[in-house]
Amino acid sequence: MKTSSAVCGRIRHLLIGIAVSVLAGCSIVPGNQSYSDREESAVMLPVQQGDALLPAKLKIKPITAELIVDMFNAARPPIGDGTSEATKSVPRPGSNDSGPAPEYKLGPGDIISIIVWDHPELTIPAGSFRTAEQAGTVVADDGTIYFPYAGVVKVQGKTTGEVRKILSAKLARYIEQVQLDVRMVAFRSQQVYVVGEVNKPGIQQVTDIPMTVIEAVNRAGGFTPEADYSRVLLTRRGTTYLVNIQAMYDYGATEQNALLENGDIINVADRSYNKIFVLGEVVRPGSQLMNKKRSTLAEALSDAGYISQTTSNPRWIYVMRGDTETPELFHLDSRLPDAMLLADRFPLRPRDVVYVDAAAVVRWQRVVSNILPTATMLNVTSQTQYPLFGGKQPPY
Repeated sequence: MKTSSAVCGRIRHLLIGIAVSVLAGCSIVPGNQSYSDREESAVMLPVQQGDALLPAKLKIKPITAELIVDMFNAARPPIGDGTSEATKSVPRPGSNDSGPAPEYKLGPGDIISIIVWDHPELTIPAGSFRTAEQAGTVVADDGTIYFPYAGVVKVQGKTTGEVRKILSAKLARYIEQVQLDVRMVAFRSQQVYVVGEVNKPGIQQVTDIPMTVIEAVNRAGGFTPEADYSRVLLTRRGTTYLVNIQAMYDYGATEQNALLENGDIINVADRSYNKIFVLGEVVRPGSQLMNKKRSTLAEALSDAGYISQTTSNPRWIYVMRGDTETPELFHLDSRLPDAMLLADRFPLRPRDVVYVDAAAVVRWQRVVSNILPTATMLNVTSQTQYPLFGGKQPPY
């Protein structure tokens, strides 16, 4: 009996210790700590301080009308997401702000038509069974053409106007008052590659009409529904640039629509990166895919079934933004319904984490529900009768 009493005493002390720990903050059950009443982050986060990336705690910013106004005033078209080397600005050479568009320059494979007026013997007629392309003059692999009386002429890297002047000067030795015209028949030497989330990926020929990023995408059938308009990667001579077409649509940033050059590669990324995560006390926690990077806090909560009416504490809704050089933490107190007007004006960004804290009584109930099976088992064990030992516990 003394042994049984001693065991019961130890169990009572254990239960009392457990209860004290629960009342002290529910810290014995992972994930049940309260995140409320904090002015700064609970953990150290990597923060850019000058040229160094150092760990530091961040201040939690309340979501207010003043904060939203400041965010809209400071809004700028995003340049990059910091995940790759494609964070350089759009290449300036050939952009719309660099002056007149350059003229098309001939290269191997191009076909031109050379017409010498009043001298049909020098002009190859197209005829009724030959197209202008079949009857034209093809630029050879070495960048030259052959023309009667002019001989072999180097035309690679020259415009049709420059070729006309060269041929006119050479033919002037044999023909008085030469009237000569050079026209493009087929563009074959220059091309760009359009891949990724477009409807018709492939090769697009560069013509005498300057081709921009949007023009190349349109020629490739336009964006697919899974395309990320803000992540169009332009690779030129080994360097990758990020072209933000969405910024041009939203902010009129026409400098994003760069002119393309021979050999450029356009890769339209998909929008799988543009996710936000809604966690905590909501009806349907999980990730959500943003449409063109447009989503607000109210939309995210609504798509998650809104906050749980039975387990959440609407006073503590957090937005955690860590995918930047300087992470940010925001807090919304939504005890009053009109606070959702602020939530509807608060813009989210890709990789944001929305967290809804649990009510204090819910955390208590969860801790108790975890402890109760153990306490019940210990209580039953302490009252177990052992017939083989005369109803006493074994002597060990």
